[in-house]
Amino acid sequence: MAPDDDIRPPADATKPQVDEIRRLMAQMPADSVLSGLRFAHSRWAAKDAGQLKVGRKSLIREEVHSVSSEQARWRLANWKTMIAEYRRKGYSYPSISRIKKLLVEKAGEPAK
Repeated sequence: MAPDDDIRPPADATKPQVDEIRRLMAQMPADSVLSGLRFAHSRWAAKDAGQLKVGRKSLIREEVHSVSSEQARWRLANWKTMIAEYRRKGYSYPSISRIKKLLVEKAGEPAK
């Protein structure tokens, strides 16, 4: 079977996009192309369903930006409560850890 027989680009793809897809697919082994397409499809499906939280850095910055140093110290002193609050908001533990790191910097305290 010829490679172009059954593969059709999306209906909204432009000519340059179709050319790039063909060029990239010609350069890569089929396993790599399938792996990349599976990853892209999973990411697209999660984003479409609202499960993918895009823009993590901006969310973390927004969480810490307007906090005063006094508020940062209070949040660090009541960290277990803050973890529960961040989890309710849907933050992952790595994101919560990044928030804590920024709060420590804002509070002017040495990291614990």
